[in-house]
Amino acid sequence: MCGIVAYTGHKEVYPILISGLHRLEYRGYDSAGVALMTQRNISLYKTKGKVSDLENYCADKNTKAHVGIGHTRWATHGEPNTQNAHPHLSTDGKLALIHNGIIENYMTLKTGLINKGYHFQSNTDTEVLVHLIQEVAKTENLPLIEAVQMALGLVLGTYAIVILDVEAPDQLIVAKKGSPLLIGVGENEYYIGSDGAPMVGYTNQVIYLEDEDVALLDPNQPLQIFNIKDGKKMPSVEKLEMQLEQIEKGGFEHFMLKEIYEQPRAIKDSMRGRINVKKDVVALGGIIEYEHKMLNAERYIIAACGTSWHAGLVGEYLFETLVRIPVEVEYASEFRYRDPIIKDNDVLIAISQSGETADTLAAIELAKQKNATVIGICNVVGSSIARATHAGSYIHAGPEIGVASTKAFTSQVTVLFLMALSLAQKKGEISRSAYHHYISELETISDKIEKVLEKDEEIKQIASRFVNSTNAIYLGRGINFPVALEGALKLKEISYIHAEGYPAAEMKHGPIALIDENMPVFVVATAQETYEKVVSNIQEVKTRKGIIISIVTEGDTIVKGMSDYCIEVPKTDELLSPLISVIPLQLLAYHIAVARGCDVDKPRNLAKSVSVE
Repeated sequence: MCGIVAYTGHKEVYPILISGLHRLEYRGYDSAGVALMTQRNISLYKTKGKVSDLENYCADKNTKAHVGIGHTRWATHGEPNTQNAHPHLSTDGKLALIHNGIIENYMTLKTGLINKGYHFQSNTDTEVLVHLIQEVAKTENLPLIEAVQMALGLVLGTYAIVILDVEAPDQLIVAKKGSPLLIGVGENEYYIGSDGAPMVGYTNQVIYLEDEDVALLDPNQPLQIFNIKDGKKMPSVEKLEMQLEQIEKGGFEHFMLKEIYEQPRAIKDSMRGRINVKKDVVALGGIIEYEHKMLNAERYIIAACGTSWHAGLVGEYLFETLVRIPVEVEYASEFRYRDPIIKDNDVLIAISQSGETADTLAAIELAKQKNATVIGICNVVGSSIARATHAGSYIHAGPEIGVASTKAFTSQVTVLFLMALSLAQKKGEISRSAYHHYISELETISDKIEKVLEKDEEIKQIASRFVNSTNAIYLGRGINFPVALEGALKLKEISYIHAEGYPAAEMKHGPIALIDENMPVFVVATAQETYEKVVSNIQEVKTRKGIIISIVTEGDTIVKGMSDYCIEVPKTDELLSPLISVIPLQLLAYHIAVARGCDVDKPRNLAKSVSVE
């Protein structure tokens, strides 16, 4: 959530800022703004609404500058409006600041500043920070970089900040703790972004700031990085693995549809280098050093939020079935607050697409304090979770721009399956024939997903029947129960239709009261051990005149005959079936949302990377 972009150098800054803000729209936001260094003055332009609204507002303004900062805000403190939008100015107008994160002790700091005569124009915690920096610089008579270090030492919470200073018009000061911030290095120029998207096409040389780093960026001087408490640090430049075509729609109407169609390739990429079909070998290099810990663990704890939590639920079935080690799947947002019992021979597996999810990071820190081994599964290279965990695996799904996750889910499930299969083989819990069978099935799974995608027009026609629905129920059993939860979440996220997922057997314990002739019931009824039980559950719905939309295995006649609408998918092993059965549910949600006129890629109130608690 929230987006940061900034630049100092020899280029016109305004087009760079606007381009970067557009690329960060996927993160979710409700207002946007820029501050430009124009003729040794700060020109501040901001507005409620979209980046396009900001562009319209700036159309007749002076935007000639070579240094500037830009921001998209997702409201936490203070309602979404122009007054609360970033950037924020110091009282003397000499500093402009943008900020991602939350200052937890802002009220205490604000009270102290008010007592010293400061006046506030917004209800944000961010304005407190810019005034605090001004106050420290004035009272301590410090250069700005030192005042920033001292002020941040008084702050509790998370931040990624960029500061513009009238007294040093070519310079930017940046700092980070608990919220991502990257510096792109060009030739006598620097780019700043909350992720790599704003700098793609400009530079592929980046520096991932560490927590409590403060950097001084001046295109006429070498980059300087300091720690809040300690001295100077040597910057470590890495290559940004992101291409321009990955963050463009590529002819698709929406990023979400593009990413649904990218899943066959994304799954192959998540397996590349980890599975050798000819040699019958599965190996994940990222966890080799900690495999012994995983093999001898007393239990696995999977911590995640949202779609990643659903992937974790699938992982529970995979690890318990294949590795035979108990698994608990926790909402990361609840985990740290219930004083959980964590032992030093437990393994926490943290799952996050962005690698920046604040609640999941908090779960990681708690587990590390208890001496547990922490394994990460995330998508973004160099992210906070990748750096905080002992070991882990990237899913290599490529940038996921649509707020509603699709290819990250299937790639996470794929990596969880590879991890479970590798551990099961090393632990001796799986026969050679079963091991070979799963590897063979993995090799064909992308082709089977391609076959499901060929049914897109058929699925679109089915979706058109439910555009005006107000509620929906999703049912699944066994390893496809999490798929039902994920299908319901997708519909909620992007179409704003109320939907709930249930284990099919739970219907009779309450939800069946909701069934009538207007209730669509989406049922994952692929060939599996509990197939006959699912048939009985469908009959319970039919008896009460519910509308059945089923996902079945090709050749099915029983459930198909009971369904009002039916989507057939290729047969695969039951443990791999979520990778296939989720695809029609993603497409159904997408087409329903489009038909309802919803903003599919940027649904209301949601953010892609939830980097605050």
